[in-house]
Amino acid sequence: MLNKAVQFLTPNYKNLNWKTVFFIVFSIAFFIRFPFFFRDYIDRDESTFIIMAQSWVDGHLPYTHLWDLKPPITFLSFAMVIYAFGKSFFAIRLFGTFLVAITALFTYGIASKSMSKKVGFWCAIFTVFLQSLFGSLQGVMSEHICTVFFVIGIYVLLTRHSLKWFFIAGLLFGLSIMSKLNMAYPLLTLGLYLSWKAIQEKQILHEFKRLFVMGVGFVAIVIFTAIPYYLEGETSTWWQSVFEAPLAYSSSKHHSVLKPLPFVLVILMLLYAGHAFKIINFKLRNLQVVVVIIIGILFSFIQAGKANGHYLIQLFPFILIPIGIAVDKFPAIPKKFLGGAILLLFLIPIESYLEYANIISNKLEKGTFYNGEGIDLPKYIETNNLETENIFFTEYHIGYWVLGEGPPTKAATHPSSIGREELFPYMKNPRKTGMQELQYILDVLQPKTIVARKGKKIFDKKMVDFNTYIDDYLRKHYRLVKTIDRGLVYQRLE
Repeated sequence: MLNKAVQFLTPNYKNLNWKTVFFIVFSIAFFIRFPFFFRDYIDRDESTFIIMAQSWVDGHLPYTHLWDLKPPITFLSFAMVIYAFGKSFFAIRLFGTFLVAITALFTYGIASKSMSKKVGFWCAIFTVFLQSLFGSLQGVMSEHICTVFFVIGIYVLLTRHSLKWFFIAGLLFGLSIMSKLNMAYPLLTLGLYLSWKAIQEKQILHEFKRLFVMGVGFVAIVIFTAIPYYLEGETSTWWQSVFEAPLAYSSSKHHSVLKPLPFVLVILMLLYAGHAFKIINFKLRNLQVVVVIIIGILFSFIQAGKANGHYLIQLFPFILIPIGIAVDKFPAIPKKFLGGAILLLFLIPIESYLEYANIISNKLEKGTFYNGEGIDLPKYIETNNLETENIFFTEYHIGYWVLGEGPPTKAATHPSSIGREELFPYMKNPRKTGMQELQYILDVLQPKTIVARKGKKIFDKKMVDFNTYIDDYLRKHYRLVKTIDRGLVYQRLE
């Protein structure tokens, strides 16, 4: 058994090809992520993307009917899956598995070109692990989408040199940034680096011609996302939602740049140590490109004032390459410790093993692998014929999708957006404050059914006035009719 595991995990690296690597990384990604195919929701953002995408499939451009603070390619990615396969958690999570496997495959390509197939192979394996485990990474995040485009773009940039391929790289970078705007920072640092190299190597005209073509590809994608809005006379909606709103949100946030600074400094110090101790040869052009991208991503974390779990999805494929090069310089693991190392490797996806047990338990208890309050609550609501007009999910808002309903207002598309009043002008919300929005939902729309979560405040703990208001309102005007796990179903009193 041990010998088979060793053989699988230490293939003949010289004979590795792209098909073999893809088969291995996809198999691992599928095994790790499969039990989460049946979970109702893994992250609130993923639920919002699904709701926005369904609205697009139903004929409403993003930002015109529902609203969320993400660029349109994220919603388009989900919309294509829903259009092709219908309302399927399985299809969406399988799509996420392909994103992770493809990212790992091209990480292998970059690393093998920068160092060796052995380094590339292990960078690919750990890309799968780090993009699939810990926190909300089992879902399909906008970071998964933007990163796959960016990694492929970098591979094209490093391995293809004709103008045609620079145009394709520009298209890929455009798709990346129009999935998650903060990828503009690594693209900017990359552009500065390539410009500096052109000047240093006295190939200004040649390099700037290629950069110009890459820029044309990038701009083409941006224009492509604007065309549907132009055709419907909603160009200002596109501009304000895609560009102005994120800037307003970013400037209004109070996250301190000091918060991610220790993490950023540790990464930079490790890179410097690799250079100082001559573990990593940063004179290699490919590795220099990887480092400037890492710096750009780290700068985006400082600008955002945080570096939470799913933000790191963008960093993992690139930071693993210098780490892989450094680890490759270490002595090989002695045979007597090899079994323990392999066992440790198989223990990494412990979350997946627990989730396998969860879906089996759910199948035995409820007759279905699909689980979670976002599925069970809508099932209860449908079975008992509860009123769903203007239904208000303060939590488990994937329930809108399951029920075939929409949020009561644009601001309620993502429940937390009700408190983000700095965004109201960009979503063209007639209410000026979050409290007015909440009062409009409760007093004017008067949803007959409200869903909340047990043991959790409906709004952020800092929003004391919002929580006090809705808690008092629920006590006066609603009664709790059902508790399912942590889900609470309230019915309005007549």
